[in-house]
Amino acid sequence: MSDLLARALPLYGLPPETPLTLLNRSENETWAAGDLVLRLHRPGYHTRAEIASELAWLGALQGLPGLDAVRPISGADGPVTDIDGRFLVAFARLPGQELQPGDDLARWFAPLGEITARLHLHARDWTPPPGFTRKRWDVDTILGPQPHWGHWRQAQGLDPQGEELLARATTALAASLRAYGTGPRTFGLIHADLRLANLMVQGDSLTAIDFDDCGHGWWAYDLAAALSFIETDPRLPDLIAAWVTGYTRIAPLGPEDRAMIPALIFLRRVLLTAWLATRADSDTAQALGGVAYTQGTLHLAERFLTDGLAAFRP
Repeated sequence: MSDLLARALPLYGLPPETPLTLLNRSENETWAAGDLVLRLHRPGYHTRAEIASELAWLGALQGLPGLDAVRPISGADGPVTDIDGRFLVAFARLPGQELQPGDDLARWFAPLGEITARLHLHARDWTPPPGFTRKRWDVDTILGPQPHWGHWRQAQGLDPQGEELLARATTALAASLRAYGTGPRTFGLIHADLRLANLMVQGDSLTAIDFDDCGHGWWAYDLAAALSFIETDPRLPDLIAAWVTGYTRIAPLGPEDRAMIPALIFLRRVLLTAWLATRADSDTAQALGGVAYTQGTLHLAERFLTDGLAAFRP
């Protein structure tokens, strides 16, 4: 792909011989080039209109007080470049490093809650441009027969006993989520992937990056996404409490929303279990996936059926 990207570099004001460094291969490929970060999209996932819509929201977020978000950079062909049938977009390169599981997460989850609340307040008041379209993250698109990220039944190492357990747990989960509803009080435009790898730390600042999965989902789902891949970490109750403290400094979070946090954490875990199986070629799947992750999901399923993951209720 470096040859393809080299041909696109002049569209962003960079010479074709600019060194390219692969940063990550996940849903898409992310490359560093000069003072830019380039995202080469996986074929067949997002449409051009969906990608342009993501960048439109990111553009609207620039300069908001108390909210740092990565800045999109347009090329000569506009915000989205089409090269050999692949979509390419660019962002300003940021200083710092990604937040890591071994970091002092308790320090960062209250600020993350504040950032998330500001994102949600903006989304509630923002009028998207004509043609704005993003994916929807709900019961059908996560747990239905044709989910965006694949079905949990494809999970690695899932035996018939585990499949039966997850079937019971996800049936109960779906019923709970449908009762919660998708009205504007509970559901709207969210980042949907505010996990540690999508948070850049520099000094005391926290910047949200990678809005590639932003779409319409439950507001509190952004907390569940922040806990991706660390759902069995013993620090989780403290991290949830810190996030809620930060969030409620900026925006309200009703008791019914707090009560749904455990269900949304379990929903995210099931979604990731499916994604790790269907994106086995990704760096993330190779580092974090496999039978052990599936077993952790089954453990959470048992707890969800037993007490609704009561330890996660803030």
